[in-house]
Amino acid sequence: MAAEPVWSVDPRTGKAREQVAVEATAEEVDQAVRAAHAARAALADRTARAALLRAAADLLDAAGEHVIEAADAETALGPTRLTGELARTTGQLRLFAEAVEEGSFLDIRVDRPDPDRTPPWPDLRRMKIPLGVVAVYAASNFPLAFSVPGGDTASALAAGCPVVVKAHPDHPATSELCASLLRRAAVRAGLPEDVVVLVHGFEAGTELIRHPLVAAAGFTGSVRGGRALFDAAAARPVPIPFHGELGSLNPVVVTEAAAEERAAAIGAGLAASMTLGEGQFCTKPGFVLAPEGEAGDRFLKALTAAVSETEPGVMLDHRMREAFVAGVAERAALPGVTAPLTPGAGGPHTVSAGCLMLPAAPLATAGPHDLLLEECFGPVTVVARYGSREEISAVLSRLPGNLTATLHTTDEDPEAASLLAELAPLAGRVLVDGWPTGVAVAPAQHHGGPYPATTAASTSVGTAAVERWLRPITYQSTPDRLLPPELRDGNPLGLPRREG
Repeated sequence: MAAEPVWSVDPRTGKAREQVAVEATAEEVDQAVRAAHAARAALADRTARAALLRAAADLLDAAGEHVIEAADAETALGPTRLTGELARTTGQLRLFAEAVEEGSFLDIRVDRPDPDRTPPWPDLRRMKIPLGVVAVYAASNFPLAFSVPGGDTASALAAGCPVVVKAHPDHPATSELCASLLRRAAVRAGLPEDVVVLVHGFEAGTELIRHPLVAAAGFTGSVRGGRALFDAAAARPVPIPFHGELGSLNPVVVTEAAAEERAAAIGAGLAASMTLGEGQFCTKPGFVLAPEGEAGDRFLKALTAAVSETEPGVMLDHRMREAFVAGVAERAALPGVTAPLTPGAGGPHTVSAGCLMLPAAPLATAGPHDLLLEECFGPVTVVARYGSREEISAVLSRLPGNLTATLHTTDEDPEAASLLAELAPLAGRVLVDGWPTGVAVAPAQHHGGPYPATTAASTSVGTAAVERWLRPITYQSTPDRLLPPELRDGNPLGLPRREG
């Protein structure tokens, strides 16, 4: 059977632009993984890894005009947004290069022999080593920062793991361009180009997760797709770590005191955050608990006024547009749900932003309104109006895991501490008086959360993301000449280490 063509499609019109590749067969996936596996030894050199990451950043920057043009043609995200995303992408590549050189991610620990302990201590030396080939499943909504040259790829290469990327079908031409730049960067750094390999196709993705030489996987996408891959990773004869980001509601609690103090500002801020990128950010605030009464009314008025000024926009593809329109309609049809500003179709290729509103009480117990506690990908948020502190707790107790949770409060708000304590178990990042759609690429960042936000207690953003692709190993009573250089006496490489 002939391989299926892979087409680049214009989301602004739904029309095919060009054929850029063909879907990989099972044999081609096997060849891709084996080629990446053969490149493992070359990545052991940390100096070469850092050079690769910097070269990749430099080549992406140099080709920036072409990269942004290709990504915009396939995603309709616009040059301004994509210029920022490219800067984020190259910035994180350089940040990981610095982390590789600094070396603390190796978590080196040395315990000298101590016969007086009970039981006695032998000579123990511990560090972390790379897992092996990492399968990366690219995201739709970030064609650069969470795709071929994105954080999963950058952190895996930083760890010393070669990467096989399964391209997202929404931006295959962008993926091909970025993969070629990364492979050129490898050659420039003196490494095999197969430290990064690209494959296309749904079946290729399933073959990839099952391949015996794939040692771990990273995924950003839907709950349905991510869970299928997660289950496949666990069902292998030798299960592997699967770091999946699947979905997030990103709840917001607006206290009565905060609404009294600055209802208009909170409403305008929410509007900007939930419509950013046509509501296609994984950190979009999709559910808000706001007070009943006059202050809550002012908040809702400001929200609807700001959202109404948002022009209809194009989603990443027509399938997502149709899912958004259908999802909004299903939610709006629930008893007691109203639409102060109706979200949905804005035209044959666009969507309009809006919000849905209902009393909080129906969400405090299981029922048909539970649909409102699931992510709806696109420019919509749900506002649940509460009448008491107890209603807030009742609803929060029923929320799934999230990437973020946000509290809007005041300096004198007596409920702030207890509400923050209730939000903390729900998310990997908790914000106070801010909005979650900005995710700084920093060492202290955590982009993850309880299931279904992610499938593991790890981050996909920031330098701690490298930890996903490493495992610890301890050498006991090993002669210095046989130890890896990182663990030898005298610390010849000058790396951070804990010595006992």
